Amino acid sequence: MPVLRPLHSGWTVRPAGPTPLGDVVVAAVVPGCVHTDLLAAGLIPDPYLDANELSVAWIGRAAWVYSTVFDAADVGGDRVDLVADGLDTVATVTLNGVELGRTANMHRGYRFDVREVLRPTGNRLEVRFDSAYGYALAVRDAVGERPNAYDEPFQYIRKMASNFGWDWGPTLVTAGIWQRIGLQEWSRARLAEVRPLVTVDGGDGVADVHVTVERAAEDPVTLTATVGGVTVSVPVAAGASSAVVTVRVPSVRLWWPRGFGAPDRYDLTVSLASSDGGLLDTWQRRIGFRTVVLDTTADADGTAFTLIVNGVPIFVRGVNWIPDDAFVTRVDRARYATRIGQALDAGVNYLRVWGGGRYESDDFYDLADEHGLLIGQDFLFACAAYPEEEPLGSEVAAEAHEQVLRLMPHPSLVMWVGNNENLWGHEDWNWQEPLAGRTWGAGYYLNLLPGIVAAVDPTRPYWPGSPYSGTPSLHPNDPAHGTTHIWDVWNTHDYRHYATYRPRFLAEFGFQAPPAYATLRRAVSDEPLTPTSPGVLHHQKAADGNGKLARGLTGHLPAPAGFDDWHWTTQLNQARAITFGITHFRSLRPHCMGTILWQLNDNWPVTSWSTIDGDGRRKPLWYALRHAYTAHLLTIQPRNGVPTLIAINDTTTPWHTEIDVRRITFNGDPRAKTTITIDVPAGGTLTLPLPPEVTTPDDPSRELIVVDGGPDRTAWYFAEDIDLHYPTAATDVVVHPTADGALVEVTARTFVRDLTLFADRLHPSADVDRQLVTLLPGETVTLHVTGTTALPAPDDAAWRTTPALRTANDLTAG
Repeated sequence: MPVLRPLHSGWTVRPAGPTPLGDVVVAAVVPGCVHTDLLAAGLIPDPYLDANELSVAWIGRAAWVYSTVFDAADVGGDRVDLVADGLDTVATVTLNGVELGRTANMHRGYRFDVREVLRPTGNRLEVRFDSAYGYALAVRDAVGERPNAYDEPFQYIRKMASNFGWDWGPTLVTAGIWQRIGLQEWSRARLAEVRPLVTVDGGDGVADVHVTVERAAEDPVTLTATVGGVTVSVPVAAGASSAVVTVRVPSVRLWWPRGFGAPDRYDLTVSLASSDGGLLDTWQRRIGFRTVVLDTTADADGTAFTLIVNGVPIFVRGVNWIPDDAFVTRVDRARYATRIGQALDAGVNYLRVWGGGRYESDDFYDLADEHGLLIGQDFLFACAAYPEEEPLGSEVAAEAHEQVLRLMPHPSLVMWVGNNENLWGHEDWNWQEPLAGRTWGAGYYLNLLPGIVAAVDPTRPYWPGSPYSGTPSLHPNDPAHGTTHIWDVWNTHDYRHYATYRPRFLAEFGFQAPPAYATLRRAVSDEPLTPTSPGVLHHQKAADGNGKLARGLTGHLPAPAGFDDWHWTTQLNQARAITFGITHFRSLRPHCMGTILWQLNDNWPVTSWSTIDGDGRRKPLWYALRHAYTAHLLTIQPRNGVPTLIAINDTTTPWHTEIDVRRITFNGDPRAKTTITIDVPAGGTLTLPLPPEVTTPDDPSRELIVVDGGPDRTAWYFAEDIDLHYPTAATDVVVHPTADGALVEVTARTFVRDLTLFADRLHPSADVDRQLVTLLPGETVTLHVTGTTALPAPDDAAWRTTPALRTANDLTAG
């Protein structure tokens, strides 16, 4: 029976030509890449620190040879294949001096018949990786230049685009054996492809298992599938290369998204047996029975875009996912689990895997399946005009077929998207004149890819692009139709401009802030550390990023006086901007049925739009997102210029509760109060006008509206911070050491807005469970600091003062 025998040991890597390192040979980790091998050998500096990225740029322009020697005396079978699941990217594979093949696609696997080339001992396997730059530039010269968003040739090679840098990521063009590699021996026949179409029919689960058989002999075989205690077998005639077996599971338990039911899964086992009953091959995955429909019905307001799972409309509370490390082989299952756990803890129910990264790993998808997390996977095209000529056209087709086939067993995968921003780019980014009629990818997004999805996996919806309005006759980024990206906020407009939009589904929007202090301090050795010191600027990749951070404060918060205030102010403003946007968009339900924030994570330490920085630390935005993405949300929104309470229920059961709404002064003095009993139906939104005495302030600069009774306190201010007269924050802080850190009791002696303890300022390993807490005079909050016990003494002033303990009051009071 075919079992992969890994060839992951004994590898070395050496340059194939002149480099700054000379003729060095170093131990190589497989799976891995040349950058991490050279880093482990101490031959290059850490490219994530300071501006070291620039000093290792030559690596992506060099050629590299990976080599190992192995024995194969015990290998038998009719066939022996060398299986390489991922080669990055322009590879020539040789065994014992015989060239097995050449590859030029990071996103495909390869299989080579080596039965006649193997020796019992001393087999020498080499993989030469030529420069991705050289290949891409040669393709560009052959097919003609196309526009893109960056001065890098990433659209001319089937390689992770973000390796070539982005406005949040480093330019680190990798090479190496990045997925598993090994020998697989087999006889008579094997399961070359298993394609389970998993659907629901009434109360039954149905798995139509389509199989492609590769043969070394032409005799008949038997195909068997087992799921949910039901086993069905069908004969496969001599010489036949395909078959279908259908298994029906009665009274099936459905796979539900998080918050809507249990994400039940079943083991699906498929086997191939010879006519005498001998087992030839097996395939096993965990599947989930569920239905997915994308509702794009036209209505009076445009065209809907609603994801419906098992007949239930889902409001998508999403975040965009990028590769979690520029060196993707460093992201193991434990790291995926941590990052996905952070997303879930913030109330996220959907991850969009962005098209400039990778088709995510089976570990990623398995964890999403387990937790009921919904996934939308982009095909890998981003921010560029992509040639459709050879050699790229056939590579794209083969890659798409392989990846749809690989990922289709995962119930968490609910949507394929053709590209990121390329349809929009063709319309609005001045591409059409330089293209001069040349191909740019439309054939992929509108014909090739939907055809592959329909043929291989018709159980899932396909959408041609993000953004896309449903038809080429509409502007691709029309908010009234389909999916929308909003980037005038951040680039050119104040974040209150979000309120002018009424999108049907918002697939990208975001606002920047620097990473946690400990993350930035680890990555940057500048002395002094300032917003414009060289290392800080190198870790800001967005065009005029710091200028946009500064302009984004205008009208909201004062210009910061020094680094510590800059760091706090810009992080606070990021949290405010995204809270403002999400609560507005959620209040539009069901007109708007989803928001996907740009972005969850980073791939190195950088100032970016992320909620979690490159070292895995949560920014204040993460805590704000947890509030904005709570399933039961109370928000005050202006309706006809009047503060109005909106109650949003994203659960499957009615929400009945009593809430108090008060207008009070910053001193805590009551001015008006009303108590409201709310009944919000499942999946519903309720608009509740408030009494004029609550919504009309006596002094807008010294009052707020407070809503209590929901999962979190909701506050409404009658003016921006720069026009509010906060008292100077006064707090009493009592620290109680614990076995895993400390409990920190903070009691407000004055009104305190957005109290935030930056635990990493006390110790780089420290974390805290809450931030951005607003307290009225006399109220107390208990914060749990974890991650280390190596914290300052309880009476140390560091617990009570800047830069560890911050409030919004700090920035304007006095």
